[in-house]
Amino acid sequence: MGVQISELIKSKEIELELLSGKRLAIDAFNWIYQFLSIIRQKDGEPLRDSSGRVTSHLSGLFYRTINLLEAGIKPIYVFDGEPPELKRKTSDQRRDIREEAKEEWKRALERGDYEEARKYAQRATTITDEIIEDSKELLCAMGIPVIQAPSEGESQCTYLVINGDAWAIASQDYDALLFGCPRLVRNLSISGKRRRGDSYIIVKPELIELKNVLDELGINQTQLIILGMLVGTDYNPGGVKGYGPKKALELVKQRKTLDKIIEEINFNGESEAIFNLFKHPNITKKYNIEFKQFDENKVKKILCDEHDFSEERVENALKRISEVGKEKSLDVFFRKK
Repeated sequence: MGVQISELIKSKEIELELLSGKRLAIDAFNWIYQFLSIIRQKDGEPLRDSSGRVTSHLSGLFYRTINLLEAGIKPIYVFDGEPPELKRKTSDQRRDIREEAKEEWKRALERGDYEEARKYAQRATTITDEIIEDSKELLCAMGIPVIQAPSEGESQCTYLVINGDAWAIASQDYDALLFGCPRLVRNLSISGKRRRGDSYIIVKPELIELKNVLDELGINQTQLIILGMLVGTDYNPGGVKGYGPKKALELVKQRKTLDKIIEEINFNGESEAIFNLFKHPNITKKYNIEFKQFDENKVKKILCDEHDFSEERVENALKRISEVGKEKSLDVFFRKK
């Protein structure tokens, strides 16, 4: 869900070529959720292998990562760890929404309403431990770095960017800005299109730079966190009643500090804890970023032997990345930038 401040944020459409040669820290859960939601059959069922195991995430990860590498982009996937206790309320709400959506999905199928069925099926999306482990195994076989965050993936991604190990975060959510990430890339889809109902719309990657955001809004990083808290974050869903993005911005500019804002509105006693989750997130400074050679045999074993992917399609994708390796040495291709 993330913080809902999109109406305040100005982004800049960019061409994919701008990202060539750059390392991007990818919020893995954010992308996997996308794949599980979007890559579905007409009736809303996700892709499955002959054993009934979900494979939508593997399809999305494999082909999008191939496309990224082919475009010269160096992905680093960061996986969420244990969520903070304050996120429990959000997690419970999301679980309830998924359970309700599952029931509506069943009813839509019984009516033969496949359009509604697909819509509710997307809302019922769940990321399981098996999906996470399958994703990590595939990425490692592809030679892609995987980092396990101790808590929130976006805060760990932010540290990678601030520390110079990545150029930007790739995520659809704006939370990275509250964590202090200098650059956020949205809509990183090589296809240049996104499904909307039964049709597609053209989309381009968007670059959001934190400095520009703060300058445009006339606030500092600390005040951006407070603004997010007023609107609502994953740690206080719904925010403060009566405060949308514009009204929250006005209050932050007037009162300026958290202490002064607390004098005016009620955060239910959790304001300091929420603020500190963004200001001092739980991250690890111990990680290894190493791009390795593709293990083509292992990739084919995972996708084709274990999950019934088309061997021809997988081999064609592998040939494309092999051509990239021929054009330039992998040492140069994966050099830190």
